Amino acid sequence: MTSEAAKITSLCLNPALDVTYHVNRLIPEQKSRSDAARHDPGGNGINVGRALQRMKFESTTFCVIAGAVGEILKQMLQQQLNNVTYHQVDGETRINSTVIETESHNQFQIVDAGTPISPRQLESVTEDFLQQTGQGFGILTGSLQPDVPTSLYAQLVENIHAQGGKAVVDSHGVVLKSAIAARPFLIKPNKYELETLLNVRLNTREAIAHTARQIQNQGVQYVCVSLGAEGAIIVGPDNSYHAKALKVPVNTTVGAGDSMVAGLVAGFSLDGQAQTALSYGIACGAGTVMHPGTELFSGHELADFRDRVKIKTLDI
Repeated sequence: MTSEAAKITSLCLNPALDVTYHVNRLIPEQKSRSDAARHDPGGNGINVGRALQRMKFESTTFCVIAGAVGEILKQMLQQQLNNVTYHQVDGETRINSTVIETESHNQFQIVDAGTPISPRQLESVTEDFLQQTGQGFGILTGSLQPDVPTSLYAQLVENIHAQGGKAVVDSHGVVLKSAIAARPFLIKPNKYELETLLNVRLNTREAIAHTARQIQNQGVQYVCVSLGAEGAIIVGPDNSYHAKALKVPVNTTVGAGDSMVAGLVAGFSLDGQAQTALSYGIACGAGTVMHPGTELFSGHELADFRDRVKIKTLDI
């Protein structure tokens, strides 16, 4: 499946080398041995770019790297991404670790804050990102380093829209709240992030859809809330829709949200319809959770899963 759709870019300011361990059980103050550790390129923007490439959608990823770990990450990405623009900074690219207990099926994640980036370097990478995005889709996703202003995504949303593009934001907390005020084209919080953002408990599908509608009414064109095993809800100008998650064996949920973002953007870039976007998003997420580490879905899985997605109109 090739696409003549709009240009797509993703920004990855804080990438990582992701290391995944499978252990029988974690024992306090004892060594826990892993039979094999997986090493994958990580960072939300990178995962989005990898997912788009799996779908054969042309996109460009803007990535900040540093030090020896950054060079390892770059070598990995040469095998997985065709179009990457690297910006070298001082310091060392972070390493994130995931430990999966095979006995309990619990998953533990340790995430590093990331390498500082100077104002000059930040301006350079964001200017390149905006220029390449043009009137296409600009995806802003992932954490920001502690020294980066929490208003950055909001400013980039305004810049993207000013040049005729569509800004997509997948973040949380203050960064997401600030970005919402700038009225992006699409946001994709999960249920927990939505509850935390508004300090509410959302116990039903209808409550989630009504809350998403409140945000959509503030000027965000589409709000998609991922619900894990319950699927996802998308609310837009025309209506609201729910799709159940597909029943697949779950290896790890790492990268599933990023795959959903890629699927949503791919769907919107094809025909601009929320139902198409949601079907792609659900299919991409389902394919990804089946694989270890941050390995993604395959092309044949995506085609099969899209056929299995069932979408219900909520009229909310």
